Amino acid sequence: MLLAVDVGNTLIKSAVFEHNTILELFHTEPKDIVEKINFILASYPKIDVLALSSVGSLDKNAFKSFKDKVKIYEISRQHRFPFQNLYSTPETLGLDRMVLAAGAVLQFPQQNRLVIDVGTCITYDFINEQDQYLGGAISPGIRLRYESLHHFTAKLPLLTKKQPENTIGNSTNESIHSGVINGIAHEIDGFIEAYQSQYAKFIIILTGGDADFLAKQLKNTIFANSNFLLESLNQTFQYNQND
Repeated sequence: MLLAVDVGNTLIKSAVFEHNTILELFHTEPKDIVEKINFILASYPKIDVLALSSVGSLDKNAFKSFKDKVKIYEISRQHRFPFQNLYSTPETLGLDRMVLAAGAVLQFPQQNRLVIDVGTCITYDFINEQDQYLGGAISPGIRLRYESLHHFTAKLPLLTKKQPENTIGNSTNESIHSGVINGIAHEIDGFIEAYQSQYAKFIIILTGGDADFLAKQLKNTIFANSNFLLESLNQTFQYNQND
């Protein structure tokens, strides 16, 4: 068994895998990570590998206490990835984006793929059918947009995400919801259309914490899987075992 742990900018997400099957999912605040992993390992004593991907600020020393219980496998740039990285600054490409790209290649072979990860930031990653990572885009996610409207203005309130009732907001709150949620939906659809002008056919994978929330807002046909990064982390580990 394998425990995949994704340390993001906001939450830590983890999943217990039996081969390629998710047995259980967990979401954890950074301050509770040691207690949570101890709980998971006690609940699943057959776990022998902890595969870790981190873009957050969590002190990685927090995982040292588990070294006597499981093998710690932290994804790094030194590991093998099933694509050619054509990013002009490959050393700056986030490991989470590299893992997502790996999962797209391994799950959807010989296709053009666009991975859209909607979390704290929204990232777009395009990998062509020749398994070449071409790059993408980064923009603020839902929470960042709500917070920026509040923090950088004098009077706009801080709201939490909500499906707008109408495109034309008839109050300040509804106008904010329309601007944030509809704005992101139009952004994503716009990026997809821009890629479609260059590539006749590709699969679109929507993932991240807000994937299910946003999926119904989009007009394009997508494959929505909020757990795609965890699945990709598990597959990247397996890929590196097959040397």
